[in-house]
Amino acid sequence: MPSVIDRIKRFARSPQGRRARARAERLARDPRTQAKIRGLLSRGRGGGRRRY
Repeated sequence: MPSVIDRIKRFARSPQGRRARARAERLARDPRTQAKIRGLLSRGRGGGRRRY
């Protein structure tokens, strides 16, 4: 039975995995996506506004 790492490697080399990686790289360069991630990280670290 292949290990989880082997399965991830196989997926990454497949055409579907390459498309997923290209999409992730494109989204990572998008300023709106970067702002969303910064907001989530700050909220996770306790820097977000609290809504009661």
